[in-house]
Amino acid sequence: MDSIVRDMKLAPPGHDKINWVKEHMPVLNQLNAELGHSKPLAGKRLVITMHLEAKTAYLGIVLKNAGANVAVTGSNPLSTQDDVAAALAEHGVQVYAWHNTTAEEYERFLHKALDIKPDIVIDDGGDLVSLLHGERSELAANILGGCEETTTGVMRLRALAGEGKLKFPMMAVNDAYCKYLFDNRYGTGQSTWDGIMRTTNLTVTGKTVVIAGYGWCGKGVAMRAKGLGANVLITEVDPIKAIEAAFDGFGVTDMGDAAKRGDIFITVTGCKDVIREEHFKVMKSGAILANAGHFDVEINKNDLNKLAHSRRVVRKNIEEFALADRKLYLLAEGRLVNLAAGDGHPTEIMDLSFAVQALSVLHILANHREMSGQVYRVPYEIDQKIAALKLEAMGIRTDQLTPEQKHYLSHA
Repeated sequence: MDSIVRDMKLAPPGHDKINWVKEHMPVLNQLNAELGHSKPLAGKRLVITMHLEAKTAYLGIVLKNAGANVAVTGSNPLSTQDDVAAALAEHGVQVYAWHNTTAEEYERFLHKALDIKPDIVIDDGGDLVSLLHGERSELAANILGGCEETTTGVMRLRALAGEGKLKFPMMAVNDAYCKYLFDNRYGTGQSTWDGIMRTTNLTVTGKTVVIAGYGWCGKGVAMRAKGLGANVLITEVDPIKAIEAAFDGFGVTDMGDAAKRGDIFITVTGCKDVIREEHFKVMKSGAILANAGHFDVEINKNDLNKLAHSRRVVRKNIEEFALADRKLYLLAEGRLVNLAAGDGHPTEIMDLSFAVQALSVLHILANHREMSGQVYRVPYEIDQKIAALKLEAMGIRTDQLTPEQKHYLSHA
């Protein structure tokens, strides 16, 4: 098998991790049974670029069992788990990833995955699709379509499509109801605090937590911070989201003011330079900086490094920056704190998100001839199917419309 992983001897605990998540992903298990029997992806080549931990590995296995030739690479230098990567390779998936890749290794692994000449791609943040529109554009003509997992990636795709440059159809998986209502809110909300608390071993209660961005991810992080007893401040550029945060009971201010007040800062905007030099200069000594947006650009590390007269790692995933009169602490190099310093979203949440991915791949396979270089919403029927399967697995019953009710609603 043409895989590049840190060490194949690490595979046994990786198999244990994959088996654990499999026990808690009933929707993906159902799809695995169905697709493993019908093999709809037989003969197709599929590249997945995502955070390579156990839940992603199981998605790769499900799609392989559906008949696809699957190659997987990591979408973040710090989120790949080496034991899981080795275990996935033993499942017959081509894996090109290891933890703490350099920028050069990260790009090389993306190229290696693309060397299988995929028919369909699953991206996380847009780097894979960017390559297919740049250095590997010779492969684009054969791409039937792809799926994008993140808010940031969908934004990049819509910009590309708006310029008339998107070369193949892409499904905005991030915008599916069974993704953003649960993954972004409950997944990011819980996993961000999992990463921060396990890394720092500090209390949250009584502290002032500043959350930059009040989209679905910001809502989830804020909700959990409130539940942990924090005093929560929201910063926003969108007045609608800002007033929503205010109506939800949170303090709302600008970063210039929040920087003076916060004990813990969490960025979830998808934008760059959200926290920068002017803010670092007025922060309390001991302030903790974390990012839960996709890329490590929301906290300006260049500004932080410029202001510091020394820097050192004081604990795993905690770097101290000593300024003239204060110390600031950056978690996980400003990368996704929930994955670089934790295990990512809870398994039951990713059961929904990855079911959306799997069914979106099938949608592309069935409909690509009628699709063009645009960003497409996931059909509502896919969301409904996934929600129904999840409710059934949870033992939850719902009401059904009577024929009279259906007639009433259709003629109202």
